[in-house]
Amino acid sequence: MSMFEAFALALIQGLTEFLPVSSSAHLILPSEILGWQDQGLAFDVAVHVGTLLAVVGYFRKEVTQLLGAFFRSIFKGERSSDATLAWMIALATIPACIFGLLMKDIIEVYLRSAWVIAVTCIVFGLLLWWVDVKAKCEFDEYKTTPKMALWIGIAQALAMVPGTSRSGATMTMALYLGYTREAAARFSFLMSIPIIVLAGSYLGLGLVKSDVPVMWAPIMTGVLVSFISAYACIHWFLKLVTKMGMKPFVIYRVALGLGLMAFLATR
Repeated sequence: MSMFEAFALALIQGLTEFLPVSSSAHLILPSEILGWQDQGLAFDVAVHVGTLLAVVGYFRKEVTQLLGAFFRSIFKGERSSDATLAWMIALATIPACIFGLLMKDIIEVYLRSAWVIAVTCIVFGLLLWWVDVKAKCEFDEYKTTPKMALWIGIAQALAMVPGTSRSGATMTMALYLGYTREAAARFSFLMSIPIIVLAGSYLGLGLVKSDVPVMWAPIMTGVLVSFISAYACIHWFLKLVTKMGMKPFVIYRVALGLGLMAFLATR
């Protein structure tokens, strides 16, 4: 991997991980369109670390409060709104863990293609548009119930299909359930933390078992660039979504899907 490829892929990961446009789709496309080689396990771990540091850093106050309340609820039996939200985030993580264990190999073999990405970009983009237009925008993330958490968790699990977008699917479901746009985004970002930790740990375990040499310059570039771009993206998105809604991202998704279909049809 060249330093340019490392920079470009880390930038793509950071900018798309938390936007409703599918980071996995954008990371697959360079190999499909430009012929770049797979970035490798070590680089996957690096960009996961970078985006994890970004979301934890941005929401450091909330993460500290939620973790403290979560453990106090376990060891001291204390109940609070922060503890409830922490438990709802944990509950929402379960479907993706189960789905990932059962379907990972099927997705890797049959669904990581440019045609699948093109279709899912359009279909789930239009679904996001429909839900955003109809959204009641009544609740914040602290109103999350176990039923709501499970539905959002199921949406997160289905987003393992490339092109769907984890953040896009979870925000779509949250908006459908009545969250405000900002609350849908915040809950999606917070529930990304355990998923990124689990995914990064799984990849890290594979890296430890691998005997492939690690090229540290691209790895450090991946961590730094994905961290900076993801942090900026979170800040920008939370400001934009309350003013403009999801329309810009819907337009982008549909345009990306149609453009990719046109490219594949002529290849």
